[in-house]
Amino acid sequence: MLATGSELGVAYDAARSLDVNVRVVSMPCWELFADQPKDYRDEVLPPDVRARVSVEAGVSHGWQRWVGDAGDTVAIDRFGASAPGTEVLERLGFTPANIAARAAALLERVS
Repeated sequence: MLATGSELGVAYDAARSLDVNVRVVSMPCWELFADQPKDYRDEVLPPDVRARVSVEAGVSHGWQRWVGDAGDTVAIDRFGASAPGTEVLERLGFTPANIAARAAALLERVS
């Protein structure tokens, strides 16, 4: 699972709820990560791991590069909503349960 900022906590909680080992990667800046040596990038995001989920309370645009063709992106590709932050995140699917379900479905498809 790849996430940025406040989404890291949700991704971490989702990962802990799964019955498989899940790596949670903090990806605060794509450009800086892309500038790292390939060996380092491959260590953080092993090329043979195709089941990747990004969690971004923003648009999905750009995440495809990091999750790959088989990956999934939990994001908002439309205008958000007005309500208290925790309520908005829940309504938009940014909950550990939803992200864990998306990850489990992805594992079934990719494995």
